[in-house]
Amino acid sequence: MAFFARARLAPPGTEMVALDDAFGRVLAQSVVAGEDHPSAARSLMDGFALQSRSAPGIYEILTGVLMGAATASALTPATAMPIPTGGLLPPGADAVVPIEDVRVDGGRLHVDATIDPGSNVAPCGADMRRGETLLQPGRRIRAAEAGVLATLGVIRVCVYRRPAIAVLSSGDELVEPQVQPRLGEIRDSNRYAVAASLRAMGAFARHYPTLRDEADAFESGLARALAQCDGVVVTGGSSVGERDRLPPAVAAMAKPGVIVHGLRVKPGKPTLFGADGGKPILGLPGNPTSALFMLEAVASPIVAALTGAPIEPATLQARLKGPAQSRPGWTWYVPVSLQRDGEVPLAQPLALRSFSVSLAARADGYIVMGERDEEWPTGKLVTVHRFLGG
Repeated sequence: MAFFARARLAPPGTEMVALDDAFGRVLAQSVVAGEDHPSAARSLMDGFALQSRSAPGIYEILTGVLMGAATASALTPATAMPIPTGGLLPPGADAVVPIEDVRVDGGRLHVDATIDPGSNVAPCGADMRRGETLLQPGRRIRAAEAGVLATLGVIRVCVYRRPAIAVLSSGDELVEPQVQPRLGEIRDSNRYAVAASLRAMGAFARHYPTLRDEADAFESGLARALAQCDGVVVTGGSSVGERDRLPPAVAAMAKPGVIVHGLRVKPGKPTLFGADGGKPILGLPGNPTSALFMLEAVASPIVAALTGAPIEPATLQARLKGPAQSRPGWTWYVPVSLQRDGEVPLAQPLALRSFSVSLAARADGYIVMGERDEEWPTGKLVTVHRFLGG
């Protein structure tokens, strides 16, 4: 974009916020795991913990594992212990046999099949390892990221400060929404629509009085907003008419001033992009539809740069970096991480694991495999659905 070639935006500041207030904010620091998760081996099934090398066999059933507590009793090749899903593996055990695969006869457990070491067990650190960087700066905090932060004990989060963006409308014909317009007047809807769009992008929208068509009043109002905020968005007054004050005002009071004026697009031809130092000045058409189209379709990367994170499309096309598998007759939502590789990114399918807290936070989105999609090969072009707020 020509704007970024000439304007050097001020880097966003940072602040610490409570975890419960961090949703939708953008991380300003890496998040590193301070401990392993799970912190100890846990069962993935309701069943019996035992030593795999002794199966098949008959075992004496000991007192079972309690959730939230470690077991002191160590298992021997001749003993087994009932264990719930998520229970800590008792000392001496290295596998769990599901309850539906065994027979219980009084105090005896009968296992008729061989058991592989590690069966139905989530080992220590299988989800997150101590010292591993889990979240990078620029990541928007969604529900999954909030869950990871809570799991790691992070209750204060370093995020980029929300940029304050002044929102102004231009034109003598505009009145406030609560005012009954007289003949020739219209209610100002643009300012509220633009402010709502900016908030959805992660900015703090600050309303300012309407810019009137007299040159001195227009320039003084624009200068005040620019001095008090990190950027300015003006609707109306950006065309080439005699009373379109924005282009000459930006040229006179800002440096580098006007960068782009007029786009070969419809709707939105009279759009203006300018800057004063590190602060962007965005001039949008007065037409409500054109204003929102230009803000969200063209100007959103400028707003995103002020928040510290890029705005990504809701869906994008990518090629599978590895095969994706599902179960016939089921619809599978397969999480994927994205890697840039030329024009078409690569989508790496991530394993679905019931014990994982970090899985969704590691993913950039997901692909949808239908009931008849049993396996998709490496290299297949797929549609990646990005997570909301991602």
